This record gives sequence, C-alpha cells and structure tokens, in this order.
Amino acid sequence: MADVKDFMIEGANVVFRNFQGLEGMYNSAGDRNFAVILDPETASMMLEDGWNVKFLKSRDDDEEQGDAYISVAVSYRNRPPHVVMITTSARTNLSEDTIDALDWAEFENVDLIANAYRWEVNGKTGIKAYLKSMYVTIKEDALQLKYAEQPDLVDADEEAYED
Repeated sequence: MADVKDFMIEGANVVFRNFQGLEGMYNSAGDRNFAVILDPETASMMLEDGWNVKFLKSRDDDEEQGDAYISVAVSYRNRPPHVVMITTSARTNLSEDTIDALDWAEFENVDLIANAYRWEVNGKTGIKAYLKSMYVTIKEDALQLKYAEQPDLVDADEEAYED
C-alpha cells in the first residue's frame, strides 16, 4: 500500500456542514463532519490512493456526475482539531463546545488540513479524513462591520443582577 499523506486545501468550498453533530438521514448523533468539494485532478488522485471520494448528482443533463467531494470528520476523542474563526474584530479558537457556530456562519474563506487515517474492518479497507486544522474567515454583513470595534456585549439578564 502506498503511503497516504494528509491533505491541505486553501480556499475550500465547504458543504454539508454538521459541526454540531446532529442526527440526520445521513448522520449518526454526535458525528461532527462536513464535506469539501474537490477539483477533478485532486479527486482523481485521491480515488487512486483509496480515499472515499463521492460525487454529487449532476445538475446538468449532459454530465454523468456532479462535483467530487470528500467527507471530513471532526473528532475531539484523540487529538482535537485546531479551528480558528476569523472576523474583522477577532481571531477566536473554537472548542468542542463552540465549533457548532460554524454551522450557520457564512464563509468568506476556508483553509484546512485533514489527517489521513487508514482503516480496515472485516476485510474492507479505506482512508478516512479527520480535521487537523482549519482557519475560517467569516463573511460579515454591513452591521457586523459597523459595530466590529465596539466592546463585547453584556447579557441584559446578567446586568440586572449586578444592581
């Protein structure tokens, strides 16, 4: 077997976000993950190496298959990933308790590195991608930009108890 290396994608197109790990039709409860769209050359190389590259359904009747993508697991069990959310006012390290904020954010840019984990179960083999590090620049709207330099918000309920 060839030595499979981690991969890095800059300017990644992230889809199927489930950083919270919600149970769904294609996801078991607690499994945090997302997918990254791959360019055809990268998808071809990864398929040759044994990665589980999947394809979206084609939107064009003339094409057999749509864009290639790979699922990336976000696990905090062994070695937690290093995830940083970047806005105009701060760089925030996200933890297991805060990473779900990315489920609803609008991304301007995503750079990531994923670890390759080769597995074998009941005679079947494959390679799974685990998030190692990710830097996410958030696309901010006009009001977020206008008030970016303001002090942190104070919860109104907390302020009432201080009197």
